[in-house]
Amino acid sequence: MVKYPSGSKAAISGEVYIPKKKSHRAKKAVNFSDRGMTLEEQINESNAYYLEQGLCVVHKKPTPIQIVKVDYPKRSRAVIREAYFRQASTTDYNGVYQGYYLDFEAKETKNKRSFPLKNFHDHQIIHLSRCLKQDGICFTIIRFSSLNRYFVTPASFVIKCYQNPDKSSITLKEIEAISYEIKSGFRPTLPYLEAIDKFIADRSKS
Repeated sequence: MVKYPSGSKAAISGEVYIPKKKSHRAKKAVNFSDRGMTLEEQINESNAYYLEQGLCVVHKKPTPIQIVKVDYPKRSRAVIREAYFRQASTTDYNGVYQGYYLDFEAKETKNKRSFPLKNFHDHQIIHLSRCLKQDGICFTIIRFSSLNRYFVTPASFVIKCYQNPDKSSITLKEIEAISYEIKSGFRPTLPYLEAIDKFIADRSKS
């Protein structure tokens, strides 16, 4: 048995520890699709729903922070006085779904006709390329906020466009042709697994 810091115990034989549920008063359902959420918030709430339902395990990667100065006003307490954000070296999200490794970025634009490629960074393209070589399912969830439209776009297409020196953006028509469009809704807020199922089906056919 392994005793965790919280005091809980779990066997090391591979069993999953499930904590006892606390009793809560019933909450009234809220429709999240119309409350002006950011794309990141929509994905995070969708991930929480998928995790709760046992459908997949996907988490947002924390932004790396370099701590410069720390004070210790008390023995049991540390206060960060100075720190800065490091440049992330990978993508926004990763996880696993039905035995497939997932890795993806979340991007949004106010443009109505195209998506600027400058929203991507070299390290993101490099990381996605490496994950594709390992047979991961990699993509970008692109939101056209002015149109309230969402697309799950294959990373291979994004990489191809990004590496084209004559291309500064991806047109909406190009994205429509290569992507799977999904609709914002309720539980999950953004059902991107629908697109992943299609990616898996296409991979099986090929």
